[in-house]
Amino acid sequence: MDDDFDDALALANGTAGLDAALGPAPGGGPPGASRETGRPAAVGWAEARTAARYAARPGEPAELPLPGALGHVLAEPLPALTDLPAFDTSAMDGWAVAGPGPWALDDSGPGVLAGDTPERLPDGHAVAIATGARVPDGATAVLRGEHGFAGGGRLTAPATPPHGGDIRPRGQECRMGDLLLPAGALVTPAVLGLAAAAGYDRLTVTRRPRAEVLVLGDELLTEGVPAGGRVRDALGPLVAPWLAELGADVVATRHLGDSASALRDALTGGDAEVLVTTGSTAAGPVDHLRPALRELGATFVVDGVAVRPGHPMLLAALPDGRHVVGLPGNPLAAVSALLTLADPLLRTLADRDPEAGPGPARLAERVQGHPEDTRLVPVSHRRGTATPLRFHGPAMLRGIASATALAVIPPGGAGAGAPVHLLGLPRN
Repeated sequence: MDDDFDDALALANGTAGLDAALGPAPGGGPPGASRETGRPAAVGWAEARTAARYAARPGEPAELPLPGALGHVLAEPLPALTDLPAFDTSAMDGWAVAGPGPWALDDSGPGVLAGDTPERLPDGHAVAIATGARVPDGATAVLRGEHGFAGGGRLTAPATPPHGGDIRPRGQECRMGDLLLPAGALVTPAVLGLAAAAGYDRLTVTRRPRAEVLVLGDELLTEGVPAGGRVRDALGPLVAPWLAELGADVVATRHLGDSASALRDALTGGDAEVLVTTGSTAAGPVDHLRPALRELGATFVVDGVAVRPGHPMLLAALPDGRHVVGLPGNPLAAVSALLTLADPLLRTLADRDPEAGPGPARLAERVQGHPEDTRLVPVSHRRGTATPLRFHGPAMLRGIASATALAVIPPGGAGAGAPVHLLGLPRN
């Protein structure tokens, strides 16, 4: 990886090299200072992601039954509770044989089936055996069904199978006490299967944070074709599954309109650790989010970000420790805020890998940048090349619906072949 790629990674990960990579703030002030006033305003994009990442701590460990642990993260290492397999097992359907052939064959029954505890097999004898069944003591190999000829109480084969042939020996996969997975591993369906095979009924995991989505705006329709100056709510259907992909348990999506009192009630009620609002992040006559947060004594962790689209986004901490992520109402701007603030916050709460994503790539063509702010641009990436997509305005979802990632474009833009960091998108 060359130095340009290292710089791109530093830019995206919120490291100390960010300010140098993005350049000084307009007018020579601190990062995010306003050109007009020189006082602190929106923070830099990577700085905002870092602030969101460290705004919370991982949730408390909990012991859950296997089905309930799916999608959580292991809070403790996972050692094997038994050898795997726990005994020598047959890898094929055929016959367990003892010594060289031909063999005396007891063909009076089905043979050894999975779950049986077979008797010892004398030398020179054979017994039918099913895949996964326990190999009898005394057996030296398993002869595959297609390689043997049985009849008249005898089993013959062109050649004696090698010692141990088609037998999965005890402990082949692991020995009791072996580390199967470290703490921090995501519990996937395959992990559930491994844990069950290793003897677990329950797993100790970091609880997924509970989240609630509050959709604001009287102009939003929840069904049908937009009409009469009103528009369909695109964010209600989008945000909840996105949060779930980031590791949250979404308990509800509620439409509150533009009611200041309903918003205050929603911010003070419920038990969700994270409240995600859509809209009301600007300074218009019905944008009640910031006044409501101030009235409730919230601390603004991030209040505006130097990124396009989505710069009015915010992250606040309520006095009781819950967090509020304010997404702008324009759809692509809301996606930008999800990746900037909700993503690192929820990954921390769920104890997930903070650096998960496709990583850096090179641009297929030049992308125009904002003169002062970072841009997040929908791209399609393949084999290390990111191609910018059309329809990337703040109110558009057509580009992001076709995208495989968002490219992080520094102020001033980036030319064809320039390295850029990519932010991954939910694919489910």
